[in-house]
Amino acid sequence: MKTLLFIPTYNEQENVQRIYELIKAQNLDIDLLFLDDNSPDGTGRILDEMAKHDPRLCVLHRTGKLGIGSAHQHAIQWAYDQGYSLVVSMDCDLTHPPEHIPEFIQSTTDSDVVVGSRFMHGESLAEWNFLRKFLTHLGHFLTRHVLRVPYDATGAFRSYRLDRIHRGVFRLVKSSGYAFFFESLHVLCLSGARVKEIPIELPIRTHGQSKMKLTDVLASLQRLLQLYGRSFYLKSKLSKLNQPESHNA
Repeated sequence: MKTLLFIPTYNEQENVQRIYELIKAQNLDIDLLFLDDNSPDGTGRILDEMAKHDPRLCVLHRTGKLGIGSAHQHAIQWAYDQGYSLVVSMDCDLTHPPEHIPEFIQSTTDSDVVVGSRFMHGESLAEWNFLRKFLTHLGHFLTRHVLRVPYDATGAFRSYRLDRIHRGVFRLVKSSGYAFFFESLHVLCLSGARVKEIPIELPIRTHGQSKMKLTDVLASLQRLLQLYGRSFYLKSKLSKLNQPESHNA
C-alpha cells in the first residue's frame, strides 16, 4: 500500500530536523511530504537540504501563509495525483508523537479514516495550559452537539484511505483555516466513511509558538454555524459521488 506522511510547516526551523529523525527512526515503508508556506525563518531551505539526502522526502513550497486547511487540501489532492492509497497527516511541532504512526497505518485495515483522539482517556492534555484545554474541549463539545460528529474533530493527527474515499469528498470541504479539520470529518461522516479513533497524548510544544490566533477561533465558530445548515446540501452532493470506479477522478 503506497503510503504518504504529510506535514505542513510555517516557521518550524527548530522542529523539522528533529521530527524528521523521529519519523525515520520508526523504519516505516512510507514517503514523506513537507509543505512549507514560505516560512520567513528559513524552514523551507532546511527542508530542501534534507531532501537532497533522502529520495523519499519531497518538499513543496507555496508563495505565502495560505492557511492550514488549504495546506492539507493541497497535500491530499497532490497525494491523489501521485497515486497514494493512504495519507497520514500530523503537525510539525512535536506534539504528535511519531511512535503512533504505525497504529494509524494499521488501523486503516478496517477503517477509511483514523482520528487521533485527545478524549479517550483523561491525561491526554495534562501538560497544556487552561486556555488551550478550554478551547479544545469547547470545540469538541460544539462539533459533537452541533454537527453530530462523535469523534475528536479538531485535531490534525489522522490517516485517510484515499483508495476508498472519492477525491470529490474533499473538494466539498471549503475551509482554508483550522475549520478544515472538523469540516472535513463532518463531510467524511456524511459520505458514509468508516471512522475509527485511537487514543493519543499531546505534550506541549517544545519550540516555537502556536499559529492559532483569536481570529482563527472566531472564523472556526462562524464556519461551524454555517455547516449546521448545509447537511442536506452536502448529502445531495455526496450522493453523486457513489461510483467506486471514479474515486480518483
